Amino acid sequence: MRHYLIVDDNRDFAENLAEIVRDEGDEVSLAAGGAEALGLAAARRYDALLTDMRMPLMGGAELVHRVRRIDPGLPAVVMTAHAGNDDLESARREGLLAVLPKPVPVERLLELLGAARRDGLVAVVEDDPHQSDNLTEALRSRGFAAVTAGSVLETERLGPVRPFASLCDLRVPGGPDGEAMRRLGLKFPGLPMVVVTGLAAEAPLPCAGRFEKPFDTGALLAALERLHAGGACPP
Repeated sequence: MRHYLIVDDNRDFAENLAEIVRDEGDEVSLAAGGAEALGLAAARRYDALLTDMRMPLMGGAELVHRVRRIDPGLPAVVMTAHAGNDDLESARREGLLAVLPKPVPVERLLELLGAARRDGLVAVVEDDPHQSDNLTEALRSRGFAAVTAGSVLETERLGPVRPFASLCDLRVPGGPDGEAMRRLGLKFPGLPMVVVTGLAAEAPLPCAGRFEKPFDTGALLAALERLHAGGACPP
């Protein structure tokens, strides 16, 4: 049985979602705001956090930021009726599993919650937005979340998150081939890195696996699943 934390200042809405989730056989704790949610997160480990974006005193973006200091491995889903909210980008930098609209697509929500993996954050370094989006969506399909960087500078600007692995292209803007990977290694010492590239160049650091573009997405995801389980990628 999984246990989720739902945070929304609209109690009726939160209770309705909780009832739907409980009907699937899982447990739910409810919080009406950020301070209450932080207290609950400090008291036990949840399988995922589902929070509204706009709430009094502490919005969803700040809550995700602060709860990750308590429980870095907690998967987070944000709900919002205001997709243009200025705080949304800061929440994405925390490595959200998804951003869902309100009213919430219930079937999609249940899929996300059921697949969500604790400690399942991947750092994706890829300058092609289409490729980056495809990788992020593929990761999400297996319960992984992603933080993304499209240049050497963006790699350095990744927030204080804790990825368990990275997918890294060797050539991104802002430096020589492999520079983003090198700086990612400095930022996250010991981070397992999977190279995803169309270059024949050698990686500047040891890598947990290498996939040449175009690659088999299923094989890549299987490799990440082995890393997440504590195993190793194929060479």
